[in-house]
Amino acid sequence: MTTRAMTVAGVMSGTSADGIDVSVVRIAGSHPWRKKRAKDGAPSSPRLTLLAHEGFAFPAALRRAVLAAMNAESTSTAELARLNWRLGLAYAEAVKETAEKCKLRLDLVGCHGQTLYHLARAERYAGRKFACTWQAGEAQAIAAELGVPVVSNFRPADMLAGGQGAPLVPLLDYVLFADAKRGRILQNIGGIANLTVVPPKAPLHAVLAFDTGPGNMVIDWLAQELFAKPFDRNGTLAARGAVIVPVLKEALRHPFFKLRPPKTAGREQFGRAYAARFLDKCLVHSKNPHDALATATALTAETIARSYARFAHARMKRSAVDFIVSGGGARNRTLMNMLAARLSPLGCTLSESDAFGMPAEAKEAAAFALLAWQTWHRLPGNVPSATGAKRAAILGQVTYA
Repeated sequence: MTTRAMTVAGVMSGTSADGIDVSVVRIAGSHPWRKKRAKDGAPSSPRLTLLAHEGFAFPAALRRAVLAAMNAESTSTAELARLNWRLGLAYAEAVKETAEKCKLRLDLVGCHGQTLYHLARAERYAGRKFACTWQAGEAQAIAAELGVPVVSNFRPADMLAGGQGAPLVPLLDYVLFADAKRGRILQNIGGIANLTVVPPKAPLHAVLAFDTGPGNMVIDWLAQELFAKPFDRNGTLAARGAVIVPVLKEALRHPFFKLRPPKTAGREQFGRAYAARFLDKCLVHSKNPHDALATATALTAETIARSYARFAHARMKRSAVDFIVSGGGARNRTLMNMLAARLSPLGCTLSESDAFGMPAEAKEAAAFALLAWQTWHRLPGNVPSATGAKRAAILGQVTYA
């Protein structure tokens, strides 16, 4: 099946709630469920060209509102309604500025929205047992401001097909990085860290993906709490500390790390309450704040490395493995050095996605541009082997301008 080329903006704001990423891509070609392969043995997939990428920090008041809503045990209907609309307007402003700056005419927007709550495994509520999710950001506000259709609310269709609604980036990982000869690990380190496993010559249904645990989430909270910094730029603060081994060993016993894929994580497991407890345990052993940051950074690196060793290494069929990192964590030198030290003995070559033509900060937003394109053409966007869904599903809802 061949579809018409479109210019699509993808919009993403992640669990770190630090701002908005916009990626504009040109997409054309065939959908990746085709059984036909190219002459070199690589899968047939859409062709993506990154046209533009911009990042926008949330205004301070909006970030405070987002963080308050994500961590709230109770809030008001009015507050949530206003936040939903304010986020929609913020997304529209970010996309508009990107398109105008780069002189691009958009055909479609794919907006992930801001996750306020994600319950991947069913729990009982009001007499029924179910899983649920909620991403805020009024799609009609985006469509009205930009004058183009918007695809949003991507996760529920996968969850109603029996999946966990995440991760949804594996489709892009497969389309961009599948290789006939080399195994590829696509590791995103945002607030939460997640990886996608693409063995050499793998069909789409063989792709595995899951959350490995905290990415930048605990590191960022400690940087804010201990140093009044929004994050540990380049990992320089952690580099001045030493890992507190007893705290790291205890943290690695968290039940999440024992789960087998598919599995997802969020602020519900590793948010502010978890980070505060983590800091308290660090301070029992060391009053040096740099040691706490070093230990949080080591937790991210160790859980990523253990996840690869346990669930992905054997799938690589003894091929060379490119371990490709994206997200804000790719810019943390201390974290990347820790990862290299753990992964090199396992035969992995560590690099950033920039080296493969996709800037580290652009990939997640580009993924939702691709998912919007899939939805627009009534094609599935989830990867059931990654999310645990019983079937492929067309994701999201289309809002017309």
